[in-house]
Amino acid sequence: MALLLMFVTVLHLVTLAMLFIATMEKSWWSWGDIENTDLWYKCTYENATETWLCASAKDSEWLQSVQAFMILSVVLSSISFMVFLGQLFTMSKGGLFYFTGLCQLFAGFAVFAAALIFTFQRSAILQDSRELEKGHFGYCYILAWVCVPLLLISGTLYVHLRKRA
Repeated sequence: MALLLMFVTVLHLVTLAMLFIATMEKSWWSWGDIENTDLWYKCTYENATETWLCASAKDSEWLQSVQAFMILSVVLSSISFMVFLGQLFTMSKGGLFYFTGLCQLFAGFAVFAAALIFTFQRSAILQDSRELEKGHFGYCYILAWVCVPLLLISGTLYVHLRKRA
């Protein structure tokens, strides 16, 4: 039981870190080593100074919805972890971690919605950018998709997890 509890805790922390990276880092769409776009900025590499120059991303309703869903997922997963720690020390023996599991499941659905919106609306989100055919999805986008099953699995594990000690 202690091993399962440690596994769920590590899974939650890894997923939370991946969510935070996917939300804050600068690579949801990439045009090689020249230009990257994320949820907040559009960055271009300048060869003369060998630095990245970043400007705020152009607002669109689709981009704002992706931003909102990603922030919601980070908040729900953070709340879920704090509630889990509180329940771990205060819950009576035999109790279930329903609230923690539901928060993780909703965080998974929020990331799923954000990644799905970005997938199908990337041309509207990346408006006035280079040709989309020359670019590809960045690692933050892939991290967001990896977080979806991990959040759903950890949420399901929390729902079925009973406090033994």
